[in-house]
Amino acid sequence: MNLAELTARTGLDVLDHLETQVAIPVLDGLQAQGDLLVIPFDVVADAVIPPTDDRWRPVPHAGIEVLRGAAGGNPHTLTAEHGTCHWTDDATDHERLTLGMLCATRPVYLIHPEHGASGIAPGMYVIRRQRERAMENRRRWTGTNFSADPDRYIAD
Repeated sequence: MNLAELTARTGLDVLDHLETQVAIPVLDGLQAQGDLLVIPFDVVADAVIPPTDDRWRPVPHAGIEVLRGAAGGNPHTLTAEHGTCHWTDDATDHERLTLGMLCATRPVYLIHPEHGASGIAPGMYVIRRQRERAMENRRRWTGTNFSADPDRYIAD
């Protein structure tokens, strides 16, 4: 599958600077697309609890918007062939980074107007947002103890 085929199939657009005839790699390991991280479930199984079966929904051809950038920015959209992938945004994550989980029986794709597309091999994955600590958010001495400001999540 190349980017031109994927955009034609889904109706989603990408920016003109992307080469649309290049094949989209399909990976079964850790990968990133901009501010999103795709992590095989077994890597984070100690931190993420999947919901019950009734909390998963099929991913349609047109896709599910996983995350939209700050101030109405570009969306990261998960797309799949009919009946091959289920999605939930109801997972429990003790680190509060999980946006959702997917379970796929065939390759599925994350598409973004600026980043293009990345392929995800069959399996169960957790999609998390990136987190950073700015210099002002690091632990600092208050005179009597250390304090830390909350984490800041990356915005697209």
